[in-house]
Amino acid sequence: MISVHEVRKRFRTKKGYKTVLDGVSIDFPRGTNVGILGRNGAGKTVLLKIISGVDRPDSGTVQRMSSVSWPVGSGGLQGSLTGRANIRFVARLYGLDLQEMTSYVLDFTELGEYLDMPVNTYSAGMKGKLNFALSMAVKFDYYLIDEATAKGDTSFKKKSKAEFNKLKGKSTLIMVSHNPSNIKQHCDTAAVLHNGSLTMYDSVSKAISVYSKL
Repeated sequence: MISVHEVRKRFRTKKGYKTVLDGVSIDFPRGTNVGILGRNGAGKTVLLKIISGVDRPDSGTVQRMSSVSWPVGSGGLQGSLTGRANIRFVARLYGLDLQEMTSYVLDFTELGEYLDMPVNTYSAGMKGKLNFALSMAVKFDYYLIDEATAKGDTSFKKKSKAEFNKLKGKSTLIMVSHNPSNIKQHCDTAAVLHNGSLTMYDSVSKAISVYSKL
């Protein structure tokens, strides 16, 4: 279970403060894949970062009673390090076999010689591939997905889809997206994030219907 209670977050802008999360509360039970729909700038990525612990709310709490991934698809890589060095860091952090992890990531991403180049020289698509593969190589109870299916070439998207299908039944997905088709494809229920408020709906179709009218 992950429980988010009265989470608030705002940022300073040239026009003053902008509140992106205004008292957001939601529970994510194990075994129910939840989608969160929101327009660009709605605060979807911010919410995922707070759920993961990468970022902290201005107020409110997040209780994590299971292992939770970092946000897949929204960074987290060390740009000055090579792809291989990033793999080594994650393997040590989670106590995984380095050789097995490297083999998995290399096969999944097909980065080849780029694996020995600094990540900050990668294209956005290459970074997305590495971030996704690293996340899939570590077994979490919850995977936080940030538009991950929208990145990469056709071959990578097919691999991503197959990997998501493997995860279902083993782990729980929390996916944020501005694209309803991603949510419809992978999630059991959905919420809509709009003007700082998060509203949960009984079905994905109902959430998409509300979202389409915003």
